[in-house]
Amino acid sequence: MKITGIHHHSVIVSDLTRARAFYRDVLGLEEVPVPPTFAFPVAWFALGSEQIHLLPAKSPDAPSGRHIALHVEDIAAARQRLRSLGRPISETTPIPGAERFFTADPDGNRIEIIHWSQPWAETVRALGLQVPRHP
Repeated sequence: MKITGIHHHSVIVSDLTRARAFYRDVLGLEEVPVPPTFAFPVAWFALGSEQIHLLPAKSPDAPSGRHIALHVEDIAAARQRLRSLGRPISETTPIPGAERFFTADPDGNRIEIIHWSQPWAETVRALGLQVPRHP
């Protein structure tokens, strides 16, 4: 088996209308049609060749460290936009070669906003990092 990428990430939401507005209007994602075979409410959003799927449930997921990370071209503009809309922003542990912060959707699903100044592979080489060997 050869995995070629990530197709989509599903996010549990308690109010599909509210979540749809957040992902569309706050994050600026493009909503795309769902298959006509789906006889249940969902919403799909495009992110290049990947997607985010919103799946309604009676209650949101329990808070956890689980998150999705969305790459942006301009981290300062993203931070300013979210702040101007009153969205929570939480700064986090630095990663060499990247600037990032966390926010959350209306159900508390964590979303990392990240901008890489260079590809991770270049940072790994520059820092001389290696994958740890495990017995």
